[in-house]
Amino acid sequence: MNFNDLKIFTHLAESKNFSKSARQNHMSPSTFSRHIQRLEEELGQKLFLRDNRRVTLTKCGENFLDFAYQTLNQWKIFQQTLQSNPRELTGELKIFCSVTASYSHLPHVLGKFRSLYPNVEIQLTTGDPSAAVHLVQNHTVDIALAGQPTILPNNIIFHYIDSISLSLIAPRITCLATQLLQKNPVDWQKMPFILPLEGPVRQRMEQWFRQKNIKHPTIYATVAGHEGIASMVSLGCGLAILPDVVIKNSPMNTQISIMEVSPPIQPFDLGVCVQKKSLELPLVRAFWEILR
Repeated sequence: MNFNDLKIFTHLAESKNFSKSARQNHMSPSTFSRHIQRLEEELGQKLFLRDNRRVTLTKCGENFLDFAYQTLNQWKIFQQTLQSNPRELTGELKIFCSVTASYSHLPHVLGKFRSLYPNVEIQLTTGDPSAAVHLVQNHTVDIALAGQPTILPNNIIFHYIDSISLSLIAPRITCLATQLLQKNPVDWQKMPFILPLEGPVRQRMEQWFRQKNIKHPTIYATVAGHEGIASMVSLGCGLAILPDVVIKNSPMNTQISIMEVSPPIQPFDLGVCVQKKSLELPLVRAFWEILR
């Protein structure tokens, strides 16, 4: 067993897809499978349950995953402590944020880090912001920009960056939603809404439903990621609540209208989150110090 074996194992544990992990590790599926098989033979235990549909960790696999993460993190710490000059830090830092945050908030923080530590390789991944904390928890990324969850996991530390305001948006084209908005009073129970899958924005929408006494809202769709919701609203699919920064930067912002609501929608805090243990890693610690 070596560090490469552990990296291969953790990649498959995260992706739960042999073909994807094999491709991203530059191996054929058969070669990748043999690596996992040899690892299981060495341990004398099955690490994965496999069928035609999915890959899941066994109980032994879950325990071994904790060991693998700890070992790889300790190796990172050791490698980075060998660097005598902190300004010459090298290595890879994995960062996650939404598409909008990648140009609205990340450049300010990342630009300062890059100027101080130009030899560090940044691996940036964008996606659904509601997944940010989970990706940090399972070690898929080192750092994530995320909305502060209602309950912050005990092993996660959060650093505030900005307060994110939100607005209710509607399409400008003639559709069911605009027809319902012309009625007085508006029948909110029949109004189609587009919701994020989860996260702070979803929580604010559910809070707004309670304030408006909308007990059984009509949900047109639930969508991963905020940018796609703006597009669906512009196409007349329904109403939605989105961060103002997403609305402002959306290419569809001329095709949607911002509605006045009372009481106003509560903003949420955006910040950087990391695992507390990851602050032992020199690269993560250097990034964290810049935030301060």
